[in-house]
Amino acid sequence: MSEERHATAPLAVVTGATAGLGLETAKGLAAHGYRVVVAARNAERGELACHAIRAHSPHAEVRAESLDLDSLDSVRDFAARLKRDETALERLINNAGIMALPRLERTQDGFERQLGVNYLGHFLLTSELLPLLTAATAPRVVQLSSLAHRGGHIAFDDLNAEASYDPWRAYRQSKLAMLLFAQALQKQSDAQNWRLMSLAAHPGLSRTALFDAGVKSRPVIGSVFKLALPLISQSAAEGARPILHAALSDTVGPSDYIGPDGLGETRGGPKRAHRARNTRNPAVEARLWEVSCELTGAHWEAAYLT
Repeated sequence: MSEERHATAPLAVVTGATAGLGLETAKGLAAHGYRVVVAARNAERGELACHAIRAHSPHAEVRAESLDLDSLDSVRDFAARLKRDETALERLINNAGIMALPRLERTQDGFERQLGVNYLGHFLLTSELLPLLTAATAPRVVQLSSLAHRGGHIAFDDLNAEASYDPWRAYRQSKLAMLLFAQALQKQSDAQNWRLMSLAAHPGLSRTALFDAGVKSRPVIGSVFKLALPLISQSAAEGARPILHAALSDTVGPSDYIGPDGLGETRGGPKRAHRARNTRNPAVEARLWEVSCELTGAHWEAAYLT
């Protein structure tokens, strides 16, 4: 790869890009000429993902970097390295996630793990990378939400499942939080003149290892559901299409939410997706932003002025 192309190729970061939707998203970005950072918790899996991306796009510029969203210190370390090595970030795809953990688990910082990994880690990461995003030509941040957001509720009185824990309630909360984050980030960008486009996307029902792990929290229902899954779902590559559309298309706009166009948004090509009523309360959105800043120590104004 020439020095000229290396200098001019836009940079993209994809979290959770070692498999499934994240890997397919990274492949798509590399195929469109982006330099791709595979943000991975496991170094060996990160390198394997880089090999897979190069097999798909032989001239791809891709590297793996250590990022564990279970730890806010790891998030800060990753962002510090990227700010040291790069001057701008055109695309940030906040894809990594876990689903419906059968038992209550906590992150290294004490958060309920689905809230911490799926949402709070990405909230801090985005704030830490804001200087690189605002230095880019036309930056976009894509948050990965889910059909599950429709049944979600931000339980401010028990955000970290101190009183009770339900695997799917926690998952739905985390994915609603990601959609609210996308909306709030766009408002902040508009107010602060960051020139950043914030979007969200969901993959419908996609056959990934994440989904396999999630159905284990409801063994009987999950077993029945998995039998029907091939009829109502799509592959990880197909599920990544709404994410790539949000990241790459010229037809999307600020705060758009993209999902599949098939029956119930479970599969199909990308289109603007349905937002449930629970996404339309500005007070909840604003309070979640404020609480998230308190929990993670994110300082958006300071990050922007760095």
